[in-house]
Amino acid sequence: MAESDSGADKSEEPTAKRLRESREKGQIARSKELNTLAVMLAGTGALLASGGSLGNALLAIMQNNFSLTREVVMDENNMAILLLAAGRIALDGIMPLLVALLIASIVGPIGLGGWLFSGGAMTPKFSRMNPLSGIKRMFSLQALAELVKAFAKFVVILMVALVVLAADKDDLLAIGYEPVEVAIIHALEVVGWSALWMSCGLMLIAAVDVPFQLWSNKQKLMMTKQEVRDEYKDSEGKPEVKQRIRQLQREMTERRMMQAVPQADVIITNPTHFAVALKYDPAAGSAPMLLAKGSDFTALKIREIGQEHKVMLLESPALARAVFYSTELDQEIPAGLYLAVAQVLAYVYQLRQYKSGKGKRPAPLPDLPIPPDLRRDS
Repeated sequence: MAESDSGADKSEEPTAKRLRESREKGQIARSKELNTLAVMLAGTGALLASGGSLGNALLAIMQNNFSLTREVVMDENNMAILLLAAGRIALDGIMPLLVALLIASIVGPIGLGGWLFSGGAMTPKFSRMNPLSGIKRMFSLQALAELVKAFAKFVVILMVALVVLAADKDDLLAIGYEPVEVAIIHALEVVGWSALWMSCGLMLIAAVDVPFQLWSNKQKLMMTKQEVRDEYKDSEGKPEVKQRIRQLQREMTERRMMQAVPQADVIITNPTHFAVALKYDPAAGSAPMLLAKGSDFTALKIREIGQEHKVMLLESPALARAVFYSTELDQEIPAGLYLAVAQVLAYVYQLRQYKSGKGKRPAPLPDLPIPPDLRRDS
């Protein structure tokens, strides 16, 4: 099990955030052996496929440069012309090989880990210049694995090379007795097939290296339990900070709510546990709106502010609870409470008229009609 710098066991799987950040920094699994295998296979395959054209190009260069007339040799201006002509022929012959190598050098690295361009991977890290860190890397598991791979590659390639040389012994000896034109083509063919077989020997190394690189990269990204907790706090916010934010939000809402209480037409109470402040604007043509609501201490504050500003207080426990539980601040009351609230507002209007000497005392409020689905009995 991997350990962190502090000595804690890295027993937790890397989180999505850890994986994303490591990829942004360029810390992904890569296999040099897979890259080497891709380049070798592409190069030898291209050499076998285009060996004939490459051999003909070599023959053309030799014929053009070894069959010169005396006049051409004595004119130094022809040297540049001959050199450019030879370069053009060589480039035409070797171009398929170069294109195959270019494609393999791009496809090989992204075969494991995918395409990635990260500026963080190119940023100089002065910590890598620390001699102690360098010595630690020299004797690490990664260094041991690289040493084992290097020795394994040497052994595998050596064995494959010996087998290939033994199988091609007759062809190699025959090349010395063949005409130049035939010998060049034959030599390219032998070299191509020999390189291809030796490249196939790297498949065994790559087959071992790819799983090892995936495992090694995962071990580097493993996390301790404390790292997981710290990441969760950073992403979700520390509990004490979130609690403080919620407290400030509640205080701001309560201050705004208390400032709206003097504008209410009526405050309906429980009478002590709940209080709701309602306002109705006939000109707006909308339903009554809830300006403030609260329970216990907040309900007491609403009643005190209402009394201070001479807002009518009315006891109706059932209606107070129904409005409290069904309506949010600055929202209209539900349609099921229209009739009950309309009776309350009518009663308040009549009571105001009576107190101003313009009408008779209204009759006590009857039982208000509250739908069963909105009723919240204590």
